[in-house]
Amino acid sequence: MTVNLSRQEALELLKKYNKEPFHIQHGLTVEGVMRYFARENGYGEDEEYWGIVGLLHDIDFELYPEQHCSKAPELLREAGVSEETIYSVCSHGYGLCSDLEPKHPMEKILFACDELTGLIGAAARMRPSKSVMDMELSSLKKKFKDKRFAAGCSREVIKEGAERLGWTLDELLEKTILAMRSCEESILSYEESVDREMGL
Repeated sequence: MTVNLSRQEALELLKKYNKEPFHIQHGLTVEGVMRYFARENGYGEDEEYWGIVGLLHDIDFELYPEQHCSKAPELLREAGVSEETIYSVCSHGYGLCSDLEPKHPMEKILFACDELTGLIGAAARMRPSKSVMDMELSSLKKKFKDKRFAAGCSREVIKEGAERLGWTLDELLEKTILAMRSCEESILSYEESVDREMGL
C-alpha cells in the first residue's frame, strides 16, 4: 500500500472541503482509530496509509452530502491521490452510497468502525468525564441497543462490519473503545490549538 501524499497534505485536503469542527474531529478520530488497528493487527508498516484513508474517508460529506462517496473520487483525483486510496476511501460506504466492496482488512475495519466511532463519541459526551477513557463495554452495549440514541449511527452497518471481520459484536465494540482511547488526547490537543488560533 503506497501513500502518495503526506499526512499534512491529507489534513489540508480535508480542511479544504470541511470547515465544521465536528467533521474535522470525526476525520481525526477515524484516522487515530485506523492507525491503532494497523499497529494492533500487524500492519504497522502501513500505518500511515491506514491513517490517511481514515482521515479522508468523509472528504465530500460536508459539501456534497447527497453525493457522498460519488463526489470523493473527483476531489481526490484533483489532488493527485492514488486510485488505490480512492477505492479504500469509497469502500466505507458500501451498500449505502457506494458499490465498492471492502476487501482489504483495512477497508473492512474502516467500514465497521466509521459509524461506531460516531456512536462511541456520542456516548462519551453523555458521560460525566466526557471521555472514552472510563467507558466500559457494558455501558456502550446499552447505548447500542437503544435505537433512539445516536439514531443516525447505523447498527446494521456496525453488525455487518463485525461479521466481515469475523469478530463478534462485543469484540468490535471493545476494540474500538480501546482504539478511541489511543487517540483521544491528541484530538483534544488539536482542538485546543484550533481554539487558540481562533482566539476562543
